[in-house]
Amino acid sequence: MTPASAPPSSRTPYAATAAFDSDAPWPRLLRRLPDRELGMLPIIAALVLIWAVFGIINPAFLSAENLVNLTLQSAPTGVIALGVVLVLLVGQIDLSVGSVSGLAASVVAVTTVLWEWPIGLGILLALSVGVVVGLTYGLLATRLGLPSFVLTLAGLLVLAGVQLRVLGSRGSINLPFESWLVSFAQQGFLSPVAAWTLVAGVVAVVAAVQLVERSRRARAELPRVSLARLLLRVGALAALLSATVAYLGTARGIGYPVVLFISLVAVVDVLLRRTRWGRSVRAVGGDRRSAMLVGVAVRRVTVSCFVACSTFAALGGVLAAGRLAAANQGTGGAETYLTAIAAAVIGGTSLFGGRGSAWSALSLFGGRGSAWSALVGVLVITSISSGLTLLNLDTASRYIVTGLVLVLALTADTLLRAPRSR
Repeated sequence: MTPASAPPSSRTPYAATAAFDSDAPWPRLLRRLPDRELGMLPIIAALVLIWAVFGIINPAFLSAENLVNLTLQSAPTGVIALGVVLVLLVGQIDLSVGSVSGLAASVVAVTTVLWEWPIGLGILLALSVGVVVGLTYGLLATRLGLPSFVLTLAGLLVLAGVQLRVLGSRGSINLPFESWLVSFAQQGFLSPVAAWTLVAGVVAVVAAVQLVERSRRARAELPRVSLARLLLRVGALAALLSATVAYLGTARGIGYPVVLFISLVAVVDVLLRRTRWGRSVRAVGGDRRSAMLVGVAVRRVTVSCFVACSTFAALGGVLAAGRLAAANQGTGGAETYLTAIAAAVIGGTSLFGGRGSAWSALSLFGGRGSAWSALVGVLVITSISSGLTLLNLDTASRYIVTGLVLVLALTADTLLRAPRSR
């Protein structure tokens, strides 16, 4: 049976997408992936519960000013977590993202402060470091078959040492507050007009994409969402964005780093759901051997995910340096990579590869938007950290709570995956 003649009742969500491809093996390969999605309701409900609990205990948690700080704090780690999502989807892991971010922050500080390079050139060099590191990981993992866990653990140690060498005897370098990077990360906020224009644009684009997709599926005689449900989704998105902009606007508003982070998540989401590369990523993680047999460039896809992960880690380090206006020996420490990986898993990315977990689809966008795992996951972790800080609890308590939440997320993913494996 060809993809186009597949019955509308097919239970494989990827079969409908593959029907539009001329490459016949795709539907057969993608049918191996999970066939049920719960949406992001469980993790979103957990986030709402966390906010409600902390808001009741300390009303200052839900204040506009605290939420603005929370979003700004989430952006650098969220960018790093976005890269972690990609390597997890191909069944790999990168433990060195913290060291990459720390090295990138140090490179920016040294080149712009000590060497007096233009800030743009310093950032470009820092991002290039991420590209080189990711390319090295990818080639070693695919050509020599080195396990990514041990490989990136070794990279963590090597890059941490390189970071110390770059900083030298100073140990800490402060960025000038008049620097463009510091202004962007600390003081850059959308004007009210720009914020509301952005909301209108996002809602319009999402509505248009949903309508076009519905029309395509109708022409192909495939199951499609009802118009009422589509309008409900778009309306819910509009209400959510409007409430967010209106409430945060009572304080400082939406920061530039937050806009950058969400934009990157949206772009990666589109790439994963709408491009051949995105389907290749899921296929490689879902069944590497089958992907190779049907002609997927497994090595190339894996290398690309490693490169993207390290580049995002470097960008996260640059944003962190701008937010703190400094780079030191502690930048990008163990807490950074642990938080980034935890955010990706808690947000819904499966450690089993090839997919988001059973709750990873972003229902508002009607697809398997596992890139959004980075956003939701980092909000959960940052909310826990911020709430416990407001309660004057120590770092140990934050680690314990975050670890328990991570165990719950992994347990849910394992249990929900088990029936499909039998």
